[in-house]
Formats: sequence, C-alpha cells, structure tokens
Amino acid sequence: MTEPDPKADLRYYLQAAREALLWKLDGLSEYGIRRPLTPTGTNLLGLIKHVASVEIGYFGDTFGRPFGEPLPWWEDGAELNTDMWATSDESRDQIVALYRRAWAHSDATVDALELDATGRVPWCRRNGPK
Repeated sequence: MTEPDPKADLRYYLQAAREALLWKLDGLSEYGIRRPLTPTGTNLLGLIKHVASVEIGYFGDTFGRPFGEPLPWWEDGAELNTDMWATSDESRDQIVALYRRAWAHSDATVDALELDATGRVPWCRRNGPK
C-alpha cells in the first residue's frame, strides 16, 4: 500500500480547480470573455485575473514568498476591484500566462514549506495593527 501524500493531494485538487476555471474560456470570443456580468463590471477573464491575485497573495505574501512581479491593481491608489475585470490593454494570453505563473509560484510554496507552516495574512487586521 502506498503512503498518503497530503502535498500531492493538495496539488492535485488545486490543479483540477485551476484547469476547470480556464476551461470556462474555451470556445468563447473576446466579447464573451470580456462581457461585464455584474453591475461592477466583473467579467470572466477578470475572474481569472482575480484568482491569480488571490493565489499570489495567499501562497506568496502570506508565507513571506513575494511573487516578484508588479501587480498594478494592488498599488496604492489603484481603483478598487480592478482585478475583477480585464482591461482593453490586457490580452487573454497575458492573463492566462499570469495565472500559470501564479500556479508555479503557489506550487513552489507548497513544495518548500511543511503543510503545517504558519502564514501571516498581511492585509488582515486580525494579525495586529498595521
């Protein structure tokens, strides 16, 4: 019998969810991936951009492993929720590539740390005063 490998299980389920999200883009036109679906302008490509940002934050900054690429929507003064839609300057390929780089960064964090490693969410007030 094979010993359980919780890290392999985590990576497996993360990757399955990632692939399922990208699958939603298959066969859609540019209009289809950019069409605002909510009153705030959220679109499908923006959701992928947002999920990439979430992975970068929770598997990167939370564990002291910065991503190393600037994310303009995180900069001071950036419009609120600009990670929830794709701008006309951001192509499908660019956002999907960002998401794939986020995967690699997250997977490297999982590989580098023990599963019981403690992280600190820098943007969460419960971590103490800023």
